[in-house]
Amino acid sequence: MTEGDYFHVYVVMELEDARLVPVSLEMLSEARRLIDNLNKKHGSDEKVVAVLLGHDVKRLTQTLIEHGADFVVYVDHPELKEVRNTIYTKVVSQIALDREIAAKVSAKYAEQFKKPRFMFFGADAIGRHLSSTALVELDSGLASDINKLEISDINLTHQNKTGGKQELYEKTLEMYRPDFSGFLWTTILCLDNKNPAIKRDYHPQACSIIPGVFEPLKPDSTRKGQVVEFVPRIDEQDLKVRILSRKAIKSDVDFESRKAVVSFGRGIRDFPEQNIKLVEGLAKQLGAEIGVSLPISKKPFSVSESLASTYMNSERVIGTSGKKVSPMLYVAVGISGAMQHVAGMKEAEFIVAINPDESSPIKDESDLFIKGRMEDVVPKLIEELKKQSSLVEA
Repeated sequence: MTEGDYFHVYVVMELEDARLVPVSLEMLSEARRLIDNLNKKHGSDEKVVAVLLGHDVKRLTQTLIEHGADFVVYVDHPELKEVRNTIYTKVVSQIALDREIAAKVSAKYAEQFKKPRFMFFGADAIGRHLSSTALVELDSGLASDINKLEISDINLTHQNKTGGKQELYEKTLEMYRPDFSGFLWTTILCLDNKNPAIKRDYHPQACSIIPGVFEPLKPDSTRKGQVVEFVPRIDEQDLKVRILSRKAIKSDVDFESRKAVVSFGRGIRDFPEQNIKLVEGLAKQLGAEIGVSLPISKKPFSVSESLASTYMNSERVIGTSGKKVSPMLYVAVGISGAMQHVAGMKEAEFIVAINPDESSPIKDESDLFIKGRMEDVVPKLIEELKKQSSLVEA
């Protein structure tokens, strides 16, 4: 195979209770931007292909076209009503390798087509699992939890990949994610082996995309696109696992309806148990939900099991690796202001930061910055809020 064997971006849609999950339309928007830029730069005519699996899903195909898809491949099958990773993996892989589908997507590239150039999945519980198993079937690599994408031509010299020679990698998907600190970007590339000794192609270049990172396009009812139904090959062996009942468990963490959010980060380090309780007290006075920075979800400090299980978990993470929130009031306690966290809270109407380091990046994101240790500042805030509350009640 050569670089000329791969075309288009296939975006795998996701449903919840027969409705499109928001990340599906967000991925379509970014795919549209990337492919438009690629076509303009290279004079090509590659497409954004939405892949939709489920039961009674044809009604959603026009929505996908209105949100940026050129072509929609849908599979309507009773066995796909609920997600079973084994069947979904098989069907997604069949679609990605189907040359008849590729010919309908674009006759221009039909003879050359072997696999999609790029593939996108949502970085949630379903998408992370499906992307990993699908890319095994497609014999390529995968970057997970991505929040920034670009397509570039890259000149690279690598001992293994290129045999020590400089090689040009055209139309390479640069996949970015923040590192654990949140202050630096990690760039992930899925590159072919051009070294003759170990020559091998790795396509599609694929990733799972964090929900809430990209804005969906505004629907355009005048957009035109094609829709085709794909009939999958499902046998009895695929149906050994059955879903007898399904119940979605609602999260106890409520960022949507609360008007205030109080988040804490590694600034609790000196007295983690006591400081988390301080944050609890402040949140109670404000009627706020409690969030955390990404490192806190990794349980870096020793606290009681009850506090750890309640707060040190991924459900409460604010940022590109977690939730995006926009409350009226956001209070950042002991949070330095890593870019991955800021991306999740910058749309709050009013931001208060409490931090002893006035050179901390969070200061630039704040409407009000309080320089001080949380152990000193938070008790005073709680005391004052109690006073104000009692005056209102009186």
